[in-house]
Amino acid sequence: MAVLGSFILLLAFVLSSAAFSVSLVGARNRRLSLVEGGVGLYHVVTALMLVASALMIHAFITGDYTIKYVQHYSNSAQPLFYKFTSYWGGLDGSIMFWTTLLAVFGSVAIVVNRQRQRLLIPWVVVTLAIVEMFFLFLMVIHNNPFETFLTSHPTDGQGLNPLLQNYYMAIHPPMLYLGFTGMAIPFAFGIGALASGQLDDGWLIAVRRWTMMAWLFLTVGLTLGGLWAYEELGWGGYWMWDPVENAALLPWFTATAFLHSVMVQERRGMLKIWNVSLVIVTFFLTIFGTFMTRSGIVQSVHAFGEDRELAMLFTGFMVLTLVLSFGLVIYRMPLLRSRNELDSWASKEAAFLVNNWVLLFAAFFTLFATMFPTLSEAVRGERVTVGPPFFNQWMIPVGFIMLFLTGVGPLLAWRKSTLANLAEQFLWPVIVVVCALGACVAFKIPLWASGVAFSLCAFVTTSIAQEFIRGASVRRRATGTDIFTALVGLFSRSRRRYGGYIVHVGIVLVFLGFAGKSFERTETVSLKPGESFAGLKPYTMTYNALTVTQDPAKQMVTADLTITRSGKAFANMYPARWFFVGHEQEPTTEVALRRGPAEDFYVVLASYEAGDQSAHFQVHINPLVNWVWFGVGIMVMGTFIAFLPERAMAFATAKVPEGSATTTLILLLALGIPTLARAQTPSGGQIIAESAMERELMGEIMCTCGCRLTAANCGMPNCEGKAAQRAKLKELIAQGLTKPQILAAFVKDFGSEDILSRPPDSGFNRLAWAFPYAAGLLGIGAVAGMAVRWTRRKGTEAGPIAGAAARPDLEDRLDDELRDLD
Repeated sequence: MAVLGSFILLLAFVLSSAAFSVSLVGARNRRLSLVEGGVGLYHVVTALMLVASALMIHAFITGDYTIKYVQHYSNSAQPLFYKFTSYWGGLDGSIMFWTTLLAVFGSVAIVVNRQRQRLLIPWVVVTLAIVEMFFLFLMVIHNNPFETFLTSHPTDGQGLNPLLQNYYMAIHPPMLYLGFTGMAIPFAFGIGALASGQLDDGWLIAVRRWTMMAWLFLTVGLTLGGLWAYEELGWGGYWMWDPVENAALLPWFTATAFLHSVMVQERRGMLKIWNVSLVIVTFFLTIFGTFMTRSGIVQSVHAFGEDRELAMLFTGFMVLTLVLSFGLVIYRMPLLRSRNELDSWASKEAAFLVNNWVLLFAAFFTLFATMFPTLSEAVRGERVTVGPPFFNQWMIPVGFIMLFLTGVGPLLAWRKSTLANLAEQFLWPVIVVVCALGACVAFKIPLWASGVAFSLCAFVTTSIAQEFIRGASVRRRATGTDIFTALVGLFSRSRRRYGGYIVHVGIVLVFLGFAGKSFERTETVSLKPGESFAGLKPYTMTYNALTVTQDPAKQMVTADLTITRSGKAFANMYPARWFFVGHEQEPTTEVALRRGPAEDFYVVLASYEAGDQSAHFQVHINPLVNWVWFGVGIMVMGTFIAFLPERAMAFATAKVPEGSATTTLILLLALGIPTLARAQTPSGGQIIAESAMERELMGEIMCTCGCRLTAANCGMPNCEGKAAQRAKLKELIAQGLTKPQILAAFVKDFGSEDILSRPPDSGFNRLAWAFPYAAGLLGIGAVAGMAVRWTRRKGTEAGPIAGAAARPDLEDRLDDELRDLD
């Protein structure tokens, strides 16, 4: 089987080369027979990759441990589900899975667009075949997943990494791979349009929906990764700006920018160079993210390890991609000129443009900060850490700007918004913002960053609700339907626009969940059976017993807890540590979690003593966190609405007799307000005391267990680094040292600035602090330059239609029809 699998990979490489050559010649000479041949060869490559994947999955399920990859990532005790998911659990298999998905997506895209994009298809095959050839080349000469042992054949395997034996982690990588490979399709059509010179807006039809689908997969994949971190790593959070997390976030930023700016090109014929560049950059970032994960160039708990040869191969491919792609952009520059200019900065076009610059800044800041430790090591020979404090310092304001623009966009008109229109559109959103800020002050909610987040969420929600209300009212008067049917009719007539508004509502809910992070409460407590802990009001946690159980795959040490809330029974919770067969030295943390709309009660069994059954617990109260997951669900729903066919809502497009019954739909969401005050006195047990300075510094220094998390957030099992850092920190604080002196002591003892969670603002490290300012100023300068060039007025504006004000019914119908153009 291994020999057959290796042969199939080699054959697929040969046929990909043939598909590339035949399609290139066919495209250059306009020979239909060669184009057909290239398409057929590409479909054969897809079939071969599916067969190769089936062979690998069969090897995992049957336990063929003669194959090194199977032996490294599976064993006989592993459940069938995780044997199947082990296929993409390691480096070699993940590359083959990536290649298979790309082949399948490519075949589907070719079949769907074969007739509509006939001139582009041969160039699409050429582009996809090149990418296939690269990944197949990697497997043939460097990372063959079918490689076997030369001498002895193990009778069992090492097993999948215990941290990956989790439901979320089993489906998180495929979702990201679907997003990464999905972005190759827009890239292929973009290159096809550049190579063929067919640069009208027709190629966007094929690109837009694929980008939206890939964006959806990336969104879901990032969320599943956050859920995995939240439930499996045991540190109480879901995002730590880990390099591998960032690798998936980078193309999400640029894809989001493209999905917004493509509307400007469709509507006004503008931003053509910008859009094709975003398609190229998004694909490049997917390759760069794959490179980061697999080359060892960054340090991460998620990375596959260091591989210098693989890093060189990826670097060569990425350089070739950028040179050829932007070479075509420069070559086709005359065909990419905009048909129109920017008429006013008070317009949707301007809002989309600013939004794109902010998203691009977020992408390249994240990229720079992620790669800065590697840059520092290359220049100075010393690696530094760029951790969450540094990222949050910049990305929180950037996130607020993006959230603000999410609310501004719907309020602006195309081309130009008059002062009267602006006053009318912004009246209620501004009133709501003022009320929200007043409520934050009244309830003593810190204005930065939670108060700003809550206020902007209120602003965006009001602006979107206003759009729905006004649109439904106009449609109700124009068609004679009831208000609910008119509302559904809005989606039927303009699914992309109103589906996008639903996505924006989901983003609001996500930011609402982010804002709750400021009110998180955490304690570490040591208990013996029968003792209780009431240090996090209104909850009381009673520790009952410690039990040990076992199944064929693992041994489970479980704590039995009884939780009451305000004296009433709340939950029985069972935090645990699992010791998997073959990985007994790598126990996993199984969090006990009680979810709620207002807050989560979250307990981790940090450590235990088998003799007297005493145990250390980390207890977290996480307010509003579930609104992050719920918000992503709303984003998914909005994306599906944008994909719906017209007939799905056809019932809402018909006009009904005037006077029909009016339907009113009211949705009320009750959200409890968590107690924000921190309780000080426990009843029973022993709290591991922390001063305010200690809490702050634990977030400034890195844990030394290798987790790449701060000492405050490390939840890794058997972690001795965090305890040692805490003890040392307590000692230095007791000596009366200041914060800078304590940090300097940690750097001196560790021998490197890599112990700090953010680079010091001195020497070469000042580059990390100066880059955001430089990038921001460069962006402002670029936007200013575009403003000077685009605000040149051409022609005169048409006057108002005579008599329109005298016919409100016709005005409503006109407004309804114009909505279809957005």
